[in-house]
Amino acid sequence: MIRKNRLVVVAATLIGVLTGIPMASFAEPLQGITAPNADITLSFVVAGRVSEVRVEPGAMVEKDQLLVHLYDEPERIQSQQLKMLSQDRTKINAAKAELAQKQVDLKKLQQAQSKGAASVWEVEHLYLNVRIAELSLQSAILEQQQYRQRYDHALSQLARMRLAAPIAGFVEEVSVEAGESVGTLGPVIRIVQNDPLWIDVPVPITRALDLGLGQDAWITFPGATATESPNGRIINISAVADAASETLRIRIEVPNPQKRPAGERVAVAFTANEEDNSMAKLETQ
Repeated sequence: MIRKNRLVVVAATLIGVLTGIPMASFAEPLQGITAPNADITLSFVVAGRVSEVRVEPGAMVEKDQLLVHLYDEPERIQSQQLKMLSQDRTKINAAKAELAQKQVDLKKLQQAQSKGAASVWEVEHLYLNVRIAELSLQSAILEQQQYRQRYDHALSQLARMRLAAPIAGFVEEVSVEAGESVGTLGPVIRIVQNDPLWIDVPVPITRALDLGLGQDAWITFPGATATESPNGRIINISAVADAASETLRIRIEVPNPQKRPAGERVAVAFTANEEDNSMAKLETQ
């Protein structure tokens, strides 16, 4: 009886192939491995000594949260000094007052000259004094601008001595400890973002040509039942096929509210019926 059933299945398969009827129920199941949508290793671009490590592996961090910083007391003191100098307008105000006084003196002397009470030489001499006062004011303004630039540079240097999270995610690795000296571009902290997850699936070219961006996908995780509704979508289709396997890489994005870890092998389908068949085949493998 079993032999007879097997013959029927084989015969049906041959008939389907010869007549061109698609045999979706006998398609090979598609598999993929989940991966983070972001996996970032942070490094310092300046060398120094680690002052504090504020997180541990497994911690959940928010974007822009401070994670690690180097010893920066001298740099902070210098930045405060430059901040005060960049905000100090004493020289500018003094130069403005001196210029205003000389302009008043020049105006009075010109009036005296019109009455014959002052010589041309005295007027020209005072005019030069006004010009010198104008240049002194410009110099004071330029000096303050330079202090502002130096202060901005000092803030930039301080920022380089701190590592903040560029994304929200989990701390996967911490490679340094407080008091440890670190060089430039060495690994310090690794952060991964698992929600949503990405899945790269090698799909046979003949099947991949029928897929498009934004198309639904059914993802079944290990130990979970097959979903009736699509829970993923195609976000990228590779432009270059793999000649050896005759497949095309399809990237799927799937929400991960349950915070499942990346690296799981999952079943992937692009129709509900295909998903049921894929799971059945995966369970028998």
